[in-house]
Amino acid sequence: MAHIKLFALGGLGEDGKNMYCVEIDGGLFILDAGLKYPSQELYGVDAILPDFSYVKKRHQAIRGIFLSHGHEDHIGAVPALLRAVNAPVYGSNFTIALLKDALQEQGMNPEDFALHVVKKTDTLSFGKVRVNFYQTTHSIPESFGIVVETEDGAIVYAPDYTFDQNVDVAYQTSFERLADIAGKKVLALLTESLGSERPGHSHTSRSLDQALEKAFFNAEKRVVVSAFSTDIFRIQKVIDIAVKYDRTIAIIGRRAQRMVDIAINLGYIKIPNEKLVTLKFIDEKNKNLLENSLVLVTGDRHEPFHMLQRMVRKLDRLIHLNESDTVILMTPPVPGTEKIAARTLDVLYRNDISLVKIDKDALPPSHASSEDIKLLINILNPNHIVPVIGEHRHFFAMKTIVRAIGFDAERMHVLDNGDVLEFENGTPRPHVYSITTGDVLVDGILEGDLSEAVLKDREILSQDGVLMVIANVDPKKKITLGEVEVLSRGFVFMKENEALIQDVKAVYERVATKQFNARYVDWRSFKEALRDEVSRFLYHETKRRPIVIPVLIDTQK
Repeated sequence: MAHIKLFALGGLGEDGKNMYCVEIDGGLFILDAGLKYPSQELYGVDAILPDFSYVKKRHQAIRGIFLSHGHEDHIGAVPALLRAVNAPVYGSNFTIALLKDALQEQGMNPEDFALHVVKKTDTLSFGKVRVNFYQTTHSIPESFGIVVETEDGAIVYAPDYTFDQNVDVAYQTSFERLADIAGKKVLALLTESLGSERPGHSHTSRSLDQALEKAFFNAEKRVVVSAFSTDIFRIQKVIDIAVKYDRTIAIIGRRAQRMVDIAINLGYIKIPNEKLVTLKFIDEKNKNLLENSLVLVTGDRHEPFHMLQRMVRKLDRLIHLNESDTVILMTPPVPGTEKIAARTLDVLYRNDISLVKIDKDALPPSHASSEDIKLLINILNPNHIVPVIGEHRHFFAMKTIVRAIGFDAERMHVLDNGDVLEFENGTPRPHVYSITTGDVLVDGILEGDLSEAVLKDREILSQDGVLMVIANVDPKKKITLGEVEVLSRGFVFMKENEALIQDVKAVYERVATKQFNARYVDWRSFKEALRDEVSRFLYHETKRRPIVIPVLIDTQK
């Protein structure tokens, strides 16, 4: 019989950063390693990753990293994880292709890592443990559920799924694999919960088809559609309708072009060669009007909105929007993009652009609704349920769902990141300890975690700006040479606040006099005193706290 531990390093009580661990008799199986996008108050932070401290300590116990699908909230942290632990990775053909692209973007050679393509029919053996897969219906092709079979029953990880039947084969749920799993004992089901508050089944794409058909039928000239680059399913929908209306197709967007190219090369996006158009930069001879065309504007999060704004302001190098265009917005705001989405609408309306907003309710959900979750539970009949991929409001809704089908709520385990759920011989043990978890904030290409002090400085800069006090100092004669210079960025407009600037210079003179009266010039003490005195003066006068940067130049060097 097995000793099993279930815990998460990310993905519980939050949207993103999914990373779940199954530890069986000392062997560690990692299910996904994703990132989370930052909220607006995390200035300059590009991504939030799970803390890998635990898996780095247990790197020799890792049997593999098993990936469900290619969205960044599930694979975005894998490059950073592989820098920490060089473990084998398993995923579908499309998922591994996207991971290789992400590794190359990070300056890593995919050939240096053990990246294995698996099919939904494959079974991997790790001693007494076996890992196999089943395909799920999601917005990206070849999405997998992952099954970890132990002596005490199977642990089923079911992320990001629906049971939509109106999809291509690359998106179809493999019910035959679910039937195989259901014929065995299922110890625990780890099911996503993001859509648990939504009643009914996740609807099909028919309402989206109707909305797009109507928009294309009414469009007289060029059609511009915004889409998220990760939503391959919807992109193909738009392409199919454009082909039906005999339109040429142009796809723009830096991030999207790579993902779409991968999807095209692997056959997951199908575009007739004669319909695909490559755009050249706009100049005096070339305006890229493309009157009978579809222009797909794709990217991640804020990128489609940003590109549309550039297009309508005639700043983009490829497309300039005009009143004859029809713009179809297929990008409902996601957390953190609400402001730029609203601003984009305002800019488009102000310039009299014909706009078609695809209602969020018309877009087929990518996550299981309440009835989908009930269906999966009833198919698998698990002994225990652990809700994953969601916030606590979603976990609360899960309790309502399991009670509605007569499932014993005592056998549903709501965990936080780091909480360990142990099974001994198939029986859960009382919760006794947690694993240390946390967020790693990533800024650009930096690999290290950003400190709280850096974030605080960025917040101050965004609100109150910066003020620099620059002086040339002769430490031997203990005098200031020339004029003291004061520069303001984001704090005050200097020409309108000359009196305040002169007062800052006076503060400098007072501090300098005290420093020059000492036996020798202590540069560190001089800078700290100047920073403190100027900051105190500015707050007294303005009730604002800009970052004060003293720049004292030693003229003897």
